Amino acid sequence: MLQQFHIQVNSDIYALAKLQEWFQLLQNLLPKPTWMQCNLVLVEVFTNVVSYAHEGLSEETPIDIELTLDETEKFLEMRIWDYGEPFDLQAEIERAAKQAEKNKDFESVDDIPTGGRGLIIAKTVADNLRYETTNDGRNCFVMLKHF
Repeated sequence: MLQQFHIQVNSDIYALAKLQEWFQLLQNLLPKPTWMQCNLVLVEVFTNVVSYAHEGLSEETPIDIELTLDETEKFLEMRIWDYGEPFDLQAEIERAAKQAEKNKDFESVDDIPTGGRGLIIAKTVADNLRYETTNDGRNCFVMLKHF
């Protein structure tokens, strides 16, 4: 069965509480480890959009988040749209990984240097990641996770 969920929040770090409340709706629809991993990616990407992509934009700049859950095929697709400058996702992940490699003695995720940590987490969790620019001038971070 295919289910879709959508929320629009302001580009305000305090909207994270509303976003987390909304994401709780999926807690019983996904295996707990999958839900926890996807929640972590959601928090990281949302924070990156607010802190970097929308830096200098009004807090009223919307962030759209859409989730597609397919219980038959057992996957979750997460889409997060922003109005920032487009960037090369794969190049940024490689840059962050190289930076982390320089500091490879870290013992936990918290020890990974900021500035790319969210992308490393997303790459680790996701089965497929991409970042595309849409015709309406937005960018869309897309993550696919099988469970």
